[in-house]
Amino acid sequence: MSHRFRAGLVQLNAGPDIGPNLEQAERLILAAREAGAEFILTPENTSFIESGRDRILEKAMPEGEHPGLPIFADLAKRTDAWLLIGSLSIKLDAKTCANRSYLFNPRGEIAARYDKIHMFDVDLRDGESYRESATFRPGDRAVVADLPWGRLGMTVCYDLRFAYLYRALAQAGAGFIAVPAAFTRPTGQAHWHILLRARAIETGSFILAPAQCGLHAGGRGTYGHSLIVSPWGEIIAEARSEDPEIVVCEIDPAKAAEARAMIPALRHDRSFAPPAPEPFRRAGE
Repeated sequence: MSHRFRAGLVQLNAGPDIGPNLEQAERLILAAREAGAEFILTPENTSFIESGRDRILEKAMPEGEHPGLPIFADLAKRTDAWLLIGSLSIKLDAKTCANRSYLFNPRGEIAARYDKIHMFDVDLRDGESYRESATFRPGDRAVVADLPWGRLGMTVCYDLRFAYLYRALAQAGAGFIAVPAAFTRPTGQAHWHILLRARAIETGSFILAPAQCGLHAGGRGTYGHSLIVSPWGEIIAEARSEDPEIVVCEIDPAKAAEARAMIPALRHDRSFAPPAPEPFRRAGE
């Protein structure tokens, strides 16, 4: 059985300018390593949070030109740690980006990439509206990667609402699932803790969820409360402030196998006929 290790979550308050955000992330990654973290994770949109499609496209860069990637590769080597960068905006062409997560090994090599699958296209109260699909191309592949302590499943933010993805990752052997996020304040207050605990319980996995916090460009507010949840659904570490900080916690990989042995739901799938779809109705009918 894999030995215990310490995971560190970096909670950020990303602004619209890449340089200061990379400096903030570097400082907190080093602090997490100093606190003993061997696997360090940052949130979604580590390099910047910007409002408006044109401004995002202006600041996004192709993978080969992104200034953050060599910095994070060097940090992984300097710290001798595994490093997950929650996501960067990677330009695919003149009109489209990927919301891409990167896993670096301690040699500074990219061990895995994951493009966020589910796009955050929502209309909240008080006119708060988001159309991630207007700028970003959704991914089409679930990703797992091998760490020294077990297998990692990679997800990003809005993916959290799609339980089938987490079940697929767990059935592929993931005992840890990363959920780097930039949850809005309204959705975070209502759903963040509940959804993270539900995904942990359903899959018998550790959930590692580093988050953005505070106010950002365009008046957007994010919820913070970076969390580590055990396979039994217990919150074992949480960022309590709405400021950038680190959370470091010991992880016992054996707890995932223990939870899955007690409730082996991942082996209990059954095929079934779905219900008929709701008939289309015109407005007013």
